[in-house]
Amino acid sequence: MLESDNQKQIINRLRRVEGQLRGIQKMIAEEKDCVNIVTQLSAVRSGIDRTMGIIVAENLKQCFEHPEEQLEKMEQAIQMVIKK
Repeated sequence: MLESDNQKQIINRLRRVEGQLRGIQKMIAEEKDCVNIVTQLSAVRSGIDRTMGIIVAENLKQCFEHPEEQLEKMEQAIQMVIKK
């Protein structure tokens, strides 16, 4: 489970990404320059990557707080990163 501060941080990041995606949709509808669209898409990807990093880091932190579950949780975190 995520700590309250991290949960708020993640939700805020996801809302920012959601706004960026809406902006990209509008840019496409308005036939804006491809370079600008790709720049915004790159920013969305970066935001998602950072959010995923926060979640994985929290998962790893919890592994060390609960040694009996450490191996299983570390394997889960590794698999989440590898799937990318």
